[in-house]
Amino acid sequence: MKTLAIRLDDDVHARLVILAKLADVSLTDAIRQAIESQIQVMSSDPALSAKAEALREEIDREAREQQGALSLLFGATTEAAPAKAPSSTTTARPRKS
Repeated sequence: MKTLAIRLDDDVHARLVILAKLADVSLTDAIRQAIESQIQVMSSDPALSAKAEALREEIDREAREQQGALSLLFGATTEAAPAKAPSSTTTARPRKS
């Protein structure tokens, strides 16, 4: 969960406090509900959907460019480095008496 601080004009804050009291919800819950409602409105906007698709294409293009750069730097596939072989020397164990 993230914490968000916002600045409100005094009159907006006063109206929101009154509405929250009348609805018998906390100020935080009233703000949370308003944000959820606005998210639904904005996510159903066709203009924003078109912008989202353009952004998705830009992200895909940038990812392909970065993958190409990685391939040039490190070869066609990026595999984990092989495990280090154990050294040929063994540690001395104390002798039992």
